Amino acid sequence: MKTLVEEGKTAAIVAYLTIIGTIIAYFMNSDSKNTFAAFHIRQALGIHITFYVLGVLVGLFDSWLVSSAFYIFIAVLGIYGLVTAIQGEQKVVPILGHYYQKWFSTIN
Repeated sequence: MKTLVEEGKTAAIVAYLTIIGTIIAYFMNSDSKNTFAAFHIRQALGIHITFYVLGVLVGLFDSWLVSSAFYIFIAVLGIYGLVTAIQGEQKVVPILGHYYQKWFSTIN
């Protein structure tokens, strides 16, 4: 019998790939309501929304230094989340992960 993590791992990994992947993972998890997958879908959705919101603000600056820091920050969050999903762990991403879990708590 598959464990909770094994059942939700595919959806959890797909969620981090792109915003479209997050939407696909959400629908993949809509029937089974796997808590492991839902945790990572919330994390991935938060990272993607942060990317777009901060991207607009960073776009106001004409500085490669600001842009580089932004992309490194988003990459670290995304890679951290993806690696924890692959390893079958439920660890929040640094700095914002707890907020993502609270803000998107309706995603089950």
